[in-house]
Amino acid sequence: MTKLRLAIVGAGPAGIYAADLLIKAERAFDVSIDLFDHLPAPYGLVRYGVAPDHPRIKGIIGALREVLDRGDIRFFGNVRYGIDLTLDDLKQHYNAVIFATGAIKDAELDIPGIDLDGSYGAAEFVSWFDGHPDVPREWPLTAREVAVLGNGNVALDVARVLSKHADDLLVTEIPANVYEGLSASPVTDVHVFGRRGPAQVKFTPLELRELGEVNDVDIVVYDEDFDLDPASEAAIASNKQVMVINRVMNQWRTRPAGTASRRLHLHFYARPVEVLGTDGVVSGLRYERTRPDAAGGVEGTGEFRELPIQALYRAVGYFGSPLDGVPFDSLHGVIPNREGQVLDDDGNILPGVYATGWIKRGPVGLIGHTKSDAMETLSHVVRDQANWWTPADPAESSIVALLESRGVIFTTVDGWHYLDQYELGLGAAAGRTRIKVVERAEMVAVSNQQPAV
Repeated sequence: MTKLRLAIVGAGPAGIYAADLLIKAERAFDVSIDLFDHLPAPYGLVRYGVAPDHPRIKGIIGALREVLDRGDIRFFGNVRYGIDLTLDDLKQHYNAVIFATGAIKDAELDIPGIDLDGSYGAAEFVSWFDGHPDVPREWPLTAREVAVLGNGNVALDVARVLSKHADDLLVTEIPANVYEGLSASPVTDVHVFGRRGPAQVKFTPLELRELGEVNDVDIVVYDEDFDLDPASEAAIASNKQVMVINRVMNQWRTRPAGTASRRLHLHFYARPVEVLGTDGVVSGLRYERTRPDAAGGVEGTGEFRELPIQALYRAVGYFGSPLDGVPFDSLHGVIPNREGQVLDDDGNILPGVYATGWIKRGPVGLIGHTKSDAMETLSHVVRDQANWWTPADPAESSIVALLESRGVIFTTVDGWHYLDQYELGLGAAAGRTRIKVVERAEMVAVSNQQPAV
């Protein structure tokens, strides 16, 4: 039986899970899989989208590494889809492609003043403190009072990192430039805003508990936000996670006033309506108090308040990016698809083109949901072989030759091992577990065992 060739674009959890499940489905067909990513290192948002003080969540890297270390999936890092490799190239060398590029941009928030200097997307900030090679090395941390808009895990990650003392992050893998930036931050107060009530938050009990454990940071909640409506009381009574979240926040309500040097405030029933500015720079936030509307949502009360701030982060969700030659739904930030089968502009299935992960379903669900999502897509991949492409040059060596002919300096699984050991060595020399390498050129050079440039 002829070995089929499959490309997967995106080496985060979605792409690696898809590759693993396909390999395990070899009873259905014999397949050779190449995994491509624009970053020199694998693991996507697990490496570059999870706060560095979340070692339990980052533990998933161990499981992903086991998949890549088996040796039956090739990894090509530092390869930019649409620049180094196109859809036409993939059709020349593969029978099909799965796009697993995720969602890495910030969703927009359409309120006046959101584009003022000092207003940032949370995803960009997360990329900075996670050492993403494609963001600036410095971040403007000059504000004493900061607002974070959103009530999900990313909002809490951003608020926690902003309020945490930099020395308390030295047990993590934060890069040197991040430590230096956070060390100089003059922040005293971080305010987190959510439109709905404390029983409707999207973060997890684990994330919430971690806030209360941050050294020299007081958690401030407000009694006016805990006059619960029947829907909130029902949610607390019927959902264990909501019950735990309610219990934790009520414990904080009874704490005596603290004396910490920094404070993290949680505001509920607060809808941002305008970012205020002075001379083009963020100087305040105007928000409206909301209340339950008896239909599962909230409505405005007509009461407006203003809070002085000097920086604002919107953590209102992620958004996918379009890919060259692939249909894109610009309203929802996804590739249009039917259970992972990509659809053209007329709603017809595109043979040989699939999607999985957040670029397929949008930025919803935790990392664990990615595996079941991949299984849905792969059920069609396995059944659709008759409609796949017929590549002109499917030899495994051909894609290597193509990249080399274009001067693409790609990285491999072995290269990731070199980089991994190098980062661990940097950490050991500084008395830390790991120090993450930030510069792309250095990552590539280390991965290819070349002198760092």
